[in-house]
Parts: sequence; C-alpha cells; structure tokens
Amino acid sequence: GTSTVTTFVESASGVAEGGRTGLTALSTAFFFFLSLFLFPIFGMIPAQATGPALVIVGLFMLSSIKEIDFYDYSEAIPAFITIIAMPFCYSIAEGISFGMISYVLIKLLAGKRKDVSILMYILAIVFVLRIIWPLF
Repeated sequence: GTSTVTTFVESASGVAEGGRTGLTALSTAFFFFLSLFLFPIFGMIPAQATGPALVIVGLFMLSSIKEIDFYDYSEAIPAFITIIAMPFCYSIAEGISFGMISYVLIKLLAGKRKDVSILMYILAIVFVLRIIWPLF
C-alpha cells in the first residue's frame, strides 16, 4: 500500500496488541531505522520465502470478517469488494479505496445515505478522482 495506508495498518496493529503510548511507535521507528542498514541482507531473501508469512498475516486479518453483518447487503457487498480487490490489485490501498467507493455508492443506492458520514463522501470522491486522474 501507500505510506499512509502502511502507517495506519502498523499503528492499528500496535494498538490492537495493547500499545497505547508512544513507546510502540518509537519501537517501530527504531526497527525501521535498523532495517535501513540491514536491507542488503533482507534483500537476499527471495519473494517466495515471504509467501507463507503473508498467508499467515492474511489469516489473522480474516478474523475481522465475523464482525460483518452479512444480512445487510449494503454492508456485506463493500466488505466483499474490499477483500477481493486486495489480491486482484496487488495492493491493500487499492482494495480499501474500492471498498470505500463501493460503500458510499451502495449506501446511496439503498437509500441509506444517513448511514454514511461526510468524511466517507469526501474520501470516496478523492479515491474516484485518483482513479480517473491518469485517464486525462
């Protein structure tokens, strides 16, 4: 994903594990700084070797699916689009953007526009502009 999405995911995972102070962020920053010097060694690891670790990370991410209300299609369809777009686009950020756009559109089409915050409308417009910008 992009640096903003990556920062959000790392911050959310730190909070999910109990990190509520700035010490979690400082620890992460320290190890990222350390990885700058170790990158040549990490770069020798082939992409195929990291595949199993990514499968486990994906498995951990799936635990959130139980919170989705699958009886409300205006909630379930955007969640499905988000989940399925990530591997097809090879990007977490793209999956999130397609999910947010579809969430706003489906809520509008379902007549549930009051369920959507103004921030979601703004983000959906920004994501649509980001997608169509290269076409011009």
